[in-house]
Amino acid sequence: MPTCAVLSFRLGGTDGVSVVAATWVDALVGLGFDVMTVAGEGSADTIVPDLAIGRWPDGIDSVIGPLAASAADIDALTETLKAILDDVDLVIVENLGTIPMNLPAARAIARARCGLPTIWHHHDPAWQRDRYAAVDELPIADTASVDNWRHVAINDLTRDQLIERGFTAITIRNGFDVAAATGDRLGERRRLGFSDDKLVMVHPVRAIERKNIHAALALATELDATYWLTGPAEEDYADTLDELIADARRDGLKVTHAAASSAGDLYAAADLVVFPSTWEGFGNPPIEAAIHMKPAVVSHYPVAEELRALGFEWFDLDDVEALRQWFATPDATMLDRNRAIAIRYLSTDAMRVALRTLLDEAGWLP
Repeated sequence: MPTCAVLSFRLGGTDGVSVVAATWVDALVGLGFDVMTVAGEGSADTIVPDLAIGRWPDGIDSVIGPLAASAADIDALTETLKAILDDVDLVIVENLGTIPMNLPAARAIARARCGLPTIWHHHDPAWQRDRYAAVDELPIADTASVDNWRHVAINDLTRDQLIERGFTAITIRNGFDVAAATGDRLGERRRLGFSDDKLVMVHPVRAIERKNIHAALALATELDATYWLTGPAEEDYADTLDELIADARRDGLKVTHAAASSAGDLYAAADLVVFPSTWEGFGNPPIEAAIHMKPAVVSHYPVAEELRALGFEWFDLDDVEALRQWFATPDATMLDRNRAIAIRYLSTDAMRVALRTLLDEAGWLP
């Protein structure tokens, strides 16, 4: 049986890269691979701390000063990765070679996989994030590996940008379990203290700047809804989040910051999904909302427009009256249409077919 390794900064969490990587692992197993996982932190078969975000200063430091990692550090990590991946037929690099959140690790994995079958799975490249806009090293190009490296984007925008930069790339959109089990609405709401008659608006994200928490809080205030944030604060956002929540509570808004018992329970307990991000490489929650038959408020970041073009119907952040009218007379046909679009274009089956086609073209299928 051929072997495959899926490698990233972190795996097994609730962040988008971890969630998508898990669907690829399942697909690869279904295609006949023996799959192992490698990550800097989280839940993986092999943990290599030098791969983690924060192990060394991120890519911005390569612009304003020397990296803390020495050449010897990178050489040592390269040899470690070669040893771990020595008997592996194919490696999937999940975003670690895309965004410079640990540039030394990206250099090391590129050296370790020189000339060897590797899929670089790109979620959000440096040029799409203001913080990393000046970093142009990733993705790493290697002429010695051109026949054995494949570049896969999760959206057409990134695919086209990769092509403009000289990479041959394709799109494989994220795949979702369209048969996901329905959760326990009453049990989850009681666990979190939500009253039976209160409108609950869930924001299922990590709390970071680009998730636009303040806009979500403002919408909850307009709707007199309970605001439910499920993810932790990251990227030095904790103090800002605490201030936003404290201000909202002083103004009378009920705010709950707690993880859901499960994805199914999250969508079962919520009445509305809010996703006002200023930027996303994809945006899983609106698709999950469609699968679980929940209305969603989604901002107009570029990839959201790409997804809207598939036919999704989402509410605009500034059209509160439309939301009020919908909840007064819910339109189940809109929810049915959204679910049908998710099944057609964004199921794990659709993703698996696209991945199988890529592996077949490369000659890597078992």
